[in-house]
This record gives sequence, C-alpha cells and structure tokens, in this order.
Amino acid sequence: MDTAPLPDADSPAGKGKALVDDTAAAIRARILSGEIPIGAQLRQVELAELLGVSRTPVREALRQLQAGGLIEVLPNRGAVVRVPAPWEVREAYEIRAELEGLACVRAVHAVTPDVLRELREANETVRAVSSGVRDAGGGPAPGAGSSPATSPNASPSTSANDCFHTLIHTVAGNRRLARAIKDVNEAFPRNVSALVLQDNPRHREDNIREHERIVEALAAEDAEWARSEMKAHVISAGEQLARWYEQRSATVFRG
Repeated sequence: MDTAPLPDADSPAGKGKALVDDTAAAIRARILSGEIPIGAQLRQVELAELLGVSRTPVREALRQLQAGGLIEVLPNRGAVVRVPAPWEVREAYEIRAELEGLACVRAVHAVTPDVLRELREANETVRAVSSGVRDAGGGPAPGAGSSPATSPNASPSTSANDCFHTLIHTVAGNRRLARAIKDVNEAFPRNVSALVLQDNPRHREDNIREHERIVEALAAEDAEWARSEMKAHVISAGEQLARWYEQRSATVFRG
C-alpha cells in the first residue's frame, strides 16, 4: 500500500506542522491550567497576538484541539472550551484507575526508602496547602518538586498532587503506561480538580488519607493492596469531579 511521505522537518511543510503543533500545545496548556477557563471563547485574533503567531497556525491548532475533544464550535459563538459531560469524566477515570493501579503493581518492588520519603513529603505539601499554610496562588508548590505532567501555572495543590502520582509512574518504569495516564489526565482542565478539593473539605481529607494508604501499601511491598488503594482513590476523585460538573449547568459556563 502506497503511503504519502512525511514532510521533512526542515521543509516549509514540516516547519508549518511544527508551528501548528507548538501552537496547539500552548493553547492546550492554558486551557488545562485554567488560564483559559471552561466555556471561554477562543478568538483567533487574540490568540495569535498572545502567542506571537499569525492566524493560520491558530486556526489549524483549534481544529486539532477540536478533534481531540478539548474544544467545540457552537453556533453564534465559534470555538469555546468544551464543558465535559459527567459520564465522560466517569469513563475516563475508570480507565485511569486501571492504569494507575497497574503503575502501583509495577512500582511496588522498585520503591526505595528515598522514594517513599518523597511521596510522604508530597502528601504533606498537599496537606499544608489544603490547610491554608501555604499560598494558594499559582505556581509550583514549595517542596513538591517539578512534574512533567504539571503546568507551570498549576495551583500548589495540583502541583503537589501531580508530583505524588508522577513519582509512582516514574518508578513503575513503563513510559507507555505513563504516557497513557498523562493522556487521560489531559482530557479535562486540571484546575477544576483543584477547585473540587477547594470546595469540599471532607474530600480534601479523604484525598490525603488515601495517599497515605497508598504509601503504606507500597512500603509493605503488597502489590494487590497498592493496586486496590490506588484504584479506589482514582475512582473517588473521578466521582467527585463528575458531581462537580453535574452541579453546574452549562449556562454557568456559557452564559
């Protein structure tokens, strides 16, 4: 079967595709961090000025993001950041629970005392931020380290929470698995997860205790316990997120 050759990276077509991909990544990062909120209109002229590019790569980038389900085109409004349906959240988190459970199984015999210490420190950062000990503004949480899955504009709680999970993914030692988990996470704006924790003190405490049980299971080198705790943790997070969307009608976001 004949296939069309891929454009050379140095050719005009290759450079154009790279620019579109970079533009899409920049817009995606702003949506996932909440800088561009759910329901916001995505105006090509404004985005082009913001990103320092012409309207052509912006237009193609928006098509790319629409195909990925992150944005949608509405009558009389144009492109907007899409409001996820609760059932989409539940389905995605069901998949994420299985993937993160597998990451725990793979990580359980590779976890070192240093890794366990880092996991506990990340969870203590989540606890401190949730208690209002640290500034709740943007930017990485102090002591949380950097995570490739976290936007530079992420809230401290999101940064610390991502650090906890990403550390387990790294120790699991399977790049495809880590990428699959990252893809699920990037299906929804991450700042909403921080809002869910912010709005629900009980869920915040449950989240911290669930992390503690995951660390205990990893320390005990009990793969099935670790898998079970992680799956329950992710399913709970997904349910809270789905309920958050259910409690807010589309008119709240779209006007």
